[in-house]
Amino acid sequence: MVDLGMPVKRARVTRQVMVGDVPVGGGAPVSVQSMTTTVTADVDATLQQIAELTAAGCQIVRVAVPSQDDADALPEIARKSKIPVIADIHFQPKYVFAAIDAGCAAVRVNPGNIKKFDDKVGEIAKAAGEAGVPIRIGVNAGSLDPRLLQKYGKATPEALVESALWECSLFEEHGFRDIKISVKHHDPLTMISAYRQLAQRCDYPLHLGVTEAGPLMQGTIKSAVAFGVLLSEGVGETIRVSLSAPPVEEVKVGIGILESLGLRQRRLEIVSCPSCGRAQVDVYRLAEEVEAGLDGFPFPLRVAVMGCVVNGPGEAREADLGVASGNGKGQIFVKGEVVRTVPESQIVETLIEEAMRLAEESDQG
Repeated sequence: MVDLGMPVKRARVTRQVMVGDVPVGGGAPVSVQSMTTTVTADVDATLQQIAELTAAGCQIVRVAVPSQDDADALPEIARKSKIPVIADIHFQPKYVFAAIDAGCAAVRVNPGNIKKFDDKVGEIAKAAGEAGVPIRIGVNAGSLDPRLLQKYGKATPEALVESALWECSLFEEHGFRDIKISVKHHDPLTMISAYRQLAQRCDYPLHLGVTEAGPLMQGTIKSAVAFGVLLSEGVGETIRVSLSAPPVEEVKVGIGILESLGLRQRRLEIVSCPSCGRAQVDVYRLAEEVEAGLDGFPFPLRVAVMGCVVNGPGEAREADLGVASGNGKGQIFVKGEVVRTVPESQIVETLIEEAMRLAEESDQG
């Protein structure tokens, strides 16, 4: 297979926490998270969605715990999930203890809206420390500590960072440092500034997120911009793309961002032209059908689907597989060499056939 590029250099050195069996920070690969949209108390529905997320490549999953019924469901969910489960706690400190007792791999707390949080830090630190459960200090612009809102007037990067480090200091007073931090904001520029400042002021692993990023396209763009900037600077140890879309889409986007930055080995990559007046085949249809036909391909594979003879031969020659099209036909390239010319109607099946042959050769080799 072709060389898919060198990974982004991870310059920032951080502590490492273990979320179940997934290392976060300390030089570990950047992990992808998501969050279920089911009612956690509905154990079957929640486990089903976790299974779907796992199949899509999610490595850590978070579940909401707003009620006692949800807390009661945690032991079974944590036991049966194939990936580590994080309990997301707001408003009630008692659910933090329930999540730790339930065997959750980590707990996320939002200091801005947990009642009497500061008074409970010592107890939480003791329980989490004894159980080996890390804590994520999750600061959000929409639920910032009222004391800091009053000080700064709004959720500035400085306010987000101060909130996070203040709450970390409360845990540190009790000797607890098994912490990761997020300082999320809906605006990518504010979020980038907050994480840059935070990265300079602590060595805790950072969970990246643009909160309330929006629908699929808008949220993908915001997240890709923000994550791309920070991850390329070595800032960020785990990510969650927040979309108003099914959570599996969050995972797909997150994995795609990491692959584009060279932080995760690419599986299937389609290089296809945007089409223009020179195109003599239906590039849109061909690209979609090739992507669908090779979905889940088990090896890294770059496929070029090109619509004319201007850039087509060059791109096809550089890919593992490719087609350079013209006059209703396509030249099929394998490893830079033309192996045959087929009618447009046979391009997709031919590319899939050649991909399967490459997979067999890889297995045998």
